[in-house]
Order: sequence, then structure tokens, then C-alpha cells
Amino acid sequence: MNLAFVAQSGWGKSYHAQAWMESNAREYEALVVMDYCAEYRGLVKAGLADHLIVGPLEAQLSVSDWMQVLQANPHIVLERHKAEIGTDRWREICTRIASAVRRLDRDQLVVVDEAHFVAPQRQKLPQPVKELATTGRGAGTSTMWVTQRTAEIDKTILTQCQARMIGGFDGGEIGPLAGSIQYPADLHDPGADLPPSRVPDELLPTGRERPSSLQKHKDESGSITGTEWIYSDDDGERQRVNTGRVSMNSTHYGSEGNDLNAPEYA
Repeated sequence: MNLAFVAQSGWGKSYHAQAWMESNAREYEALVVMDYCAEYRGLVKAGLADHLIVGPLEAQLSVSDWMQVLQANPHIVLERHKAEIGTDRWREICTRIASAVRRLDRDQLVVVDEAHFVAPQRQKLPQPVKELATTGRGAGTSTMWVTQRTAEIDKTILTQCQARMIGGFDGGEIGPLAGSIQYPADLHDPGADLPPSRVPDELLPTGRERPSSLQKHKDESGSITGTEWIYSDDDGERQRVNTGRVSMNSTHYGSEGNDLNAPEYA
């Protein structure tokens, strides 16, 4: 499965994405997380993955070198060194990592965080990244493409995803994904006021009638306790979920391939 994991900034995207990574870490022979913002160390502290900070030395590694790293550390979080590795260099490194991943014969889940930097719409899509998105599934590789910028990520990436986990977008601007969903795109606009009659039964909110669009949930102090999302896939499954009920053990710090298992929602 290739999964598009998207929502606007502040919607708890990385927290929710980590829950998915945790649910799938041991279901695959390998897990490779390209961590742009250093947000997934919780997987390391929970013993689910090894950890490597990608700095100037690692930036010099060849595709063969990365194959050795990934073979020695099947479950690994590759964290970008923010001070030393800029966006353009990170894209070059991730391209070599993608090439290494493609050459490894194993069931693996590859997560590309802030994917619009790795596969930007404004530049030619690197061939190894394109292959990861378009032919990875047949080679036993599943992918998660995590982004808040649907207009800035190469359309090839999103259109090749067989499943989508989409949170809120002000104005409902979910970009190229709008053509892939089979329900009103305005559901993703927290300010929209769709009549419940326009919303498929399985996507109606629980405990309220209006607003029917996705919302953030807050406690009495105003702190966010959860956000609403919609999961859909090409097999026709659709589900509205609330991260306030997500079950996750790790701490969040800021062939045909396997299916991706959703985390448990209480």
C-alpha cells in the first residue's frame, strides 16, 4: 500500500503518522523513516527503530553505502541534521536512500516526512523517488508520504497512493487528492457547514450533527485533545477517525507488499 498522509499545519499530523508507524513497525521486515524535522525519536526510545542523524559525513554516502546501512539496521529513523543539511541536500540524500531501498529485496515500509521537499512539484521528480512511489508495491515496499503542502508535492506521488488519510484544510484545499476521494471535499474544511444529508453515513460525526466537517477537539482549558480525519482507499473503505482515541505506546516529540495497519482507535 502507498498511503498519502496529509493535513494542514497544526492538525497533529506527525503525531498521528507516528501512531501508524508504531502499528506497522513489526509487521514489516524493515522500516525506514526519512525524518526531516526530527519528530520521530519516540520510535527509537520505544525500541522500535535504530537512530541515525544524517549530517555532512552521511551526506557523502553512496547508494551502496546506504544499502549497507539499511541492511545492518532494518528498522531505522534517519533524522536530518537541521543545522548542517539544507533542503536541497536532503533531497539529494533521500534520492540515494530511495535508490538503496529499491535494491533491497524485502518487505519494508518507507516513510517520507515533509514529502513536498523530497518530491517538489516545481522540480523534476528524481527517478528513484518516482520508482519508489510507482513500482515499490510490487517489489514488497509500502510507502507513507507525509505532507502539509499538497500543492507543492509532485502530483505523481499523490496519484499513485492507493489510500489516503486526510485531516483538515482551511478552505478545503486538498489539491490533487480531491479527484481521488468519493465524498464532498468540503468535509476537510473546518469552517464548512455541510448539511448532514450530503455526508455519507459512515463519515458523519458522532455526538453532534453540526458542524459535519472535520474539527479539532479541545478540553476546558482550550488544549487540543484530538483531531478528526478521514481514511479512504481504492477498495472503497471509508472511515472517520479521531486522534483523541488513538492508542500509541511510543512518545511523540514534535511481492504485492503488505497492507498498512491502522492504529487502534478506542
